[in-house]
Amino acid sequence: MTTTVEKSVEVNVPIRTAYNQWTQFEEFPRFMGGVREVRQLDDRRMHWVAEIAGVQREWDAKVLEQVPDSKVAWAATEGATNAGAVHFQPVDTDRTMVRLFLEYEPEGFVEKAGDRLHLVERQAESDLERFKAYIESRGVETGGWRGTIDEGRQLGTPGVEYAAGTRGDSGRVDGSGRDTGTGATTPAGAPYPTGAGPDGAHRPL
Repeated sequence: MTTTVEKSVEVNVPIRTAYNQWTQFEEFPRFMGGVREVRQLDDRRMHWVAEIAGVQREWDAKVLEQVPDSKVAWAATEGATNAGAVHFQPVDTDRTMVRLFLEYEPEGFVEKAGDRLHLVERQAESDLERFKAYIESRGVETGGWRGTIDEGRQLGTPGVEYAAGTRGDSGRVDGSGRDTGTGATTPAGAPYPTGAGPDGAHRPL
C-alpha cells in the first residue's frame, strides 16, 4: 500500500535563500531527525543512511528534475521505495512557502505499524519546522547550487511508480549492515538526495 505525505512551511527568508540552503544536503543531519549520512555517488545519484525507531534504513536516490527557486523531484533507485518533490513558492520578497510531497511504500511489521501511527507524516512536519528554524536563525544560506536537471519530460510530482525498481527491496539493515527483516521509513531522508556540483557546492542528485 502506498502512503502519501503532503506538508508545507512558510519560512521568513527570500526564495533564493531557502532554495539555495535546500541544495546543501550535507547540512541535513543538522536539522532532520533520523538522517545519519548523505553520500554522493556521482553527479545525479546519492546514498542515504537514516534511522527511526532504532532501525537503520539505506537507499540510493536520483534527482529526476531540478529547477532553481522552483522544485527538486527525486525517486529512489535502490533500497527503500520512495519518490516525491519539494516545491518553492514566493509569498513576498522575504517569505517563501516550502511544500513537500512524498510517496512511499511501508514494508514489514514495524514500518506498517508506524504508518498507522502517522510517524512519517509527523517526522516530515517536524523536519520542515526545523529547516525553518535553521535558515531563519542564519538569515543567509551556507551555500547553493544553481544548476538545472531536466530529463526532457514534465514530471509534475513523481510518485512511487518512478521508483518501481526498488519495490520489494526494503533497504533495511541494522548497524552491522545485515538485513533485519523489519524497519521503519523515515521521511527526512526520502525526499532530500544530495551531491556536489563541479564547483564543489553540494546539490541534489
